[in-house]
Amino acid sequence: MAKSTNRATPEINASSMADIAFLLLIFFLVTTTIGADKGLQMLLPPEKTINNRPSDVHDRNVLKVIINSKNELLVEDMPMNINTLRKEAKRFLANNGADPTLSDNPQIAVVSVKTDRGTEYNTYLKVLDELMAAYNELRAEKLGITVDHYLQLDEKNPKENQMLKYVQKVYPRRLSEAEATQIEM
Repeated sequence: MAKSTNRATPEINASSMADIAFLLLIFFLVTTTIGADKGLQMLLPPEKTINNRPSDVHDRNVLKVIINSKNELLVEDMPMNINTLRKEAKRFLANNGADPTLSDNPQIAVVSVKTDRGTEYNTYLKVLDELMAAYNELRAEKLGITVDHYLQLDEKNPKENQMLKYVQKVYPRRLSEAEATQIEM
């Protein structure tokens, strides 16, 4: 008959396993790269104060741009192709009161963009790009230079900074973005 003996069961040293796990954790934290967040560079309006209330804007001075959930563009409640938005925005902004249905002057003209919650982000970006391009083209035309030259103007250069401030005063970028809602059409 076999003799039973009390043998000690082998134990694993938990402290060395914890050390190895900790080293692996540190290794992965150090070697993992975290991608930079992408976003839109936009200048936000100043913080609201008691004295800084939104001003009333006449309907004539607001270009209403709506994008529905089907990614269809409506400008002043009329269907429009994204490719013609830039031309329409330039016509609206540079009107200077000539056409009674368009803005009185560029300093008070506002472009209002409203999207549906179902609007694709890509469509939204295309619309914003076209509106920004309209402002850039108008500013470049005012300075008598090409758009590429305008976009390369350096704020650190005093002469170019003066040009930028002048043209930004003539055509201030007044872009209003309404909160996304459910748009019925």
